[in-house]
Amino acid sequence: MKRRTLRADALMLLTALIWGTTFVAQSLGMEHIGPFLYTGLRFALGCLVILPLVLLARPSGAEQAHRRFSRPMLLGSMLLGAVLTIGINLQQIGLLFTTVTNSGFITGFYVILVPVFGLVIGMRSGLGTWCGALLAVAGMLLLSVTADYRVALGDVLQLASAACWAVHVLLVGMLASRYDPVRVSFVQFAVCAVVSLMLAAALEETDLTAILLAAPAIAFGGILAVGIGFTLQVVAQKDAIASHAAIILSLEAVFAALAGWLILGEMLSLRGLIGCSLMLCGMLVAQLAPIYQQRRQQRQAQRGRAQEA
Repeated sequence: MKRRTLRADALMLLTALIWGTTFVAQSLGMEHIGPFLYTGLRFALGCLVILPLVLLARPSGAEQAHRRFSRPMLLGSMLLGAVLTIGINLQQIGLLFTTVTNSGFITGFYVILVPVFGLVIGMRSGLGTWCGALLAVAGMLLLSVTADYRVALGDVLQLASAACWAVHVLLVGMLASRYDPVRVSFVQFAVCAVVSLMLAAALEETDLTAILLAAPAIAFGGILAVGIGFTLQVVAQKDAIASHAAIILSLEAVFAALAGWLILGEMLSLRGLIGCSLMLCGMLVAQLAPIYQQRRQQRQAQRGRAQEA
């Protein structure tokens, strides 16, 4: 059990590293091509990467109805793909107007928005979640609001993107328990690829030479972030401890900041460093507090049953 847990932690750390450094690839890719074309090519490549998993998964018997490409599954996955398309393209366009560091940390704000949006569908949030939310909001204000009380357009777009990711997480939670996650992911990636390429054809210039120059960034974003990153997450979370997963996946924002510094030479002011630290603390508190509360309630229930016995 310990070995499986350690392996899961290592795979999640690698996933967070891949996803964090992908912000740099997204930024570099747009030095040559537009945001919609980059997103479309990236997710088309991601579809090709996970296609073997879709073809190899051949459920039978009782699992067939659960896993097949049924109409409800396709409609739900297409809706998921629409939210993904909006979220990723807002993030991609936002990178034109803000730094990789800001993008990584503001995107991570979705973990705060999930329980907030979850109130609409009856989810309950405890005190720890709201404390984490306050810390994260304070950190985001320090990170994004300048001394003259202005907010960069890119940061606003990243916040809108984070809202889409929160909705995306809630939708995934509804679909994952009903349908095969690999097939759901394939459909949503395909929707994102097709819609983004259509937008690119309508709004951006397409040049083969520019695409070839952006090929390394497209490959990184498509093969590693979409294909391999998704697969690693699915494999890791089978044996993951919830508290470990919460901490490790939150490091995505830290890896984004480190990659922005090492590769792009981005620097943070003291105000920005404090803001990032508060956001990271808030994200961790919001994720870990419910886990701690759940375990505490389980221990109390166990003690109650022991006393009754």
